[in-house]
Amino acid sequence: MEDFPIPKVSEDAAAVLDKNQNTSKAPVKRLSVMSVRDFFESYGQSLKLTLVGSEAGYNRQIIEPELNRPGLALAGFFTYFAEQRIQVIGNAEHSYLTCLDKEDGLSRFRELCRQAIPCLILARGHTLPQEFMDEAHRARLSVFQTQMASMHFLNAATIRLQWAFAPTTMEHGSMVDIHGIGVLVRGASGCGKSETVLGLIERGANLVADDTVRFQRIEGGDIVGTAPEMGRSHMEVRGIGLINVMALYGVGAVRLEKALNVIITLRPAEDINELERVGLTPKTYRVLGLDLPHVELAVAPGRDLAKLIEVAAMDVKLKVFGHDTAVEFNNRLLKKLRDHRDV
Repeated sequence: MEDFPIPKVSEDAAAVLDKNQNTSKAPVKRLSVMSVRDFFESYGQSLKLTLVGSEAGYNRQIIEPELNRPGLALAGFFTYFAEQRIQVIGNAEHSYLTCLDKEDGLSRFRELCRQAIPCLILARGHTLPQEFMDEAHRARLSVFQTQMASMHFLNAATIRLQWAFAPTTMEHGSMVDIHGIGVLVRGASGCGKSETVLGLIERGANLVADDTVRFQRIEGGDIVGTAPEMGRSHMEVRGIGLINVMALYGVGAVRLEKALNVIITLRPAEDINELERVGLTPKTYRVLGLDLPHVELAVAPGRDLAKLIEVAAMDVKLKVFGHDTAVEFNNRLLKKLRDHRDV
């Protein structure tokens, strides 16, 4: 395979790249720790958790949004032990503890309880002898039980913890789902965002959030937008007031969440000559560390902004399938010039 060298970017070209890249100025919040109490109160019902020990360890902290099965630790190997994670005892760990000599098993479990682990989960409805539970109580370690299978519990709990620890930011704007493309419509206050979004909803788009959008992103995943709970399915339209989109257009006009794919910024009419015309130098907008396509549209009399935003969303969808209209047209033009020159 032929190696292609990375082209050097001149200072002028770098300046153009910087000009075409925008970064969100909204503050990013990230949960650093979660108490065992908060974990149980937030996810106990969905994870089918029951407290079988004491509340003595409720103030212990969960620092890592992953879980661990302490098989090697129960065997006495604590090097590289993930003590900051919730520990899950499944069939293998439970069988190992119960097949050991009583004193030996108790000694192994006591050593596990002495670690700085957040809490202990017994999967598949397993129970431990009372002397084991007494050791956990003396170590001020809370023990929970779930009827879920070990792997199902690990997957479900990890997803919930990852979302809880995921970085979060709030963006001023309205978000809609247009033919499967998540679109954030930004712009100065009073520029017509809500009216434009209403036009999109009448064309079949789904409202995700109006005025304020909450974004979260698990590392390596998509940016997911949701509405604050109080304003969900509602919009504020100047001159009309607050409207219930679900009541007016039906339950299908609203989505609880959607991955963000493109940002549309509405600009004043006087900026129309500054905006991109061909599309060979695409702009990006960075949210939570991810660069997304950024389209700027001028708000001017006679322009159908809802239609333009719908076309922009469909163009992004086309690029996902490998068709970049501007690049393809430019390549055909260059080929035409080469063919003409060779004649």
